Amino acid sequence: MTDYPPGMTLRPIAAWPTASTTDRRPAPFESSLTSTLEVLDRELRALGPHGLRGAHGSNWYPTSILQLALREQDFRNDGMPRANAVPSHPGVILNIQPKGKPELSFPCDTFTRWQDNLRGIALGLEALRKLDRYGITQTGQQYTGWRAIEATPSMNARAAACAVLARIAWPNENDAAQAEWAHKIATDPEIGRTTYRKAKANAHPDRNGGSQTLWDHVEGAAKVIGGLT
Repeated sequence: MTDYPPGMTLRPIAAWPTASTTDRRPAPFESSLTSTLEVLDRELRALGPHGLRGAHGSNWYPTSILQLALREQDFRNDGMPRANAVPSHPGVILNIQPKGKPELSFPCDTFTRWQDNLRGIALGLEALRKLDRYGITQTGQQYTGWRAIEATPSMNARAAACAVLARIAWPNENDAAQAEWAHKIATDPEIGRTTYRKAKANAHPDRNGGSQTLWDHVEGAAKVIGGLT
């Protein structure tokens, strides 16, 4: 199974934030998804609290949500897309929440394959980081244009995070019920905290064969939502 970067959650796209590209084209590069995720792993770690210094670890990465044009039922309980899931369009949105900094949001639907659009975002992040080499940026000004509105988690990212908690806390509920729980999490802080505790209990590695994946999804979602601890 392809390994996505630590701290990353995959969710459906709630709404495309800009006008959709009408003349999508093949990408000018060829690369595997594995190679793209390696680039993305490095660039996300660069945006983490320790940058590219030090060892790898989940605390070295910012919380991120990768949104694909899939339905809720196209995701397994562990948050990964089902093998037969086919996006309705190739657009992807990458939301990144660097610790102590405004959220960044990168939508891309330029190319005909979602994997290539994700590659475009990864290469774009690499290019933005490399601007620091030339001494023309000191405080990350190159990311300003990608900040989410009002420097708070975007509606897409927060809604996606609420859906993550609802799915993990109430895995046996149908899609409509989980959507209702997600709405309650977003609007009622007490329900949010209760659901967070239930999701943590369900996601504990001791209940999942030692796997940390669901636990990381819960913690990542909680960071995006805020105010749950």
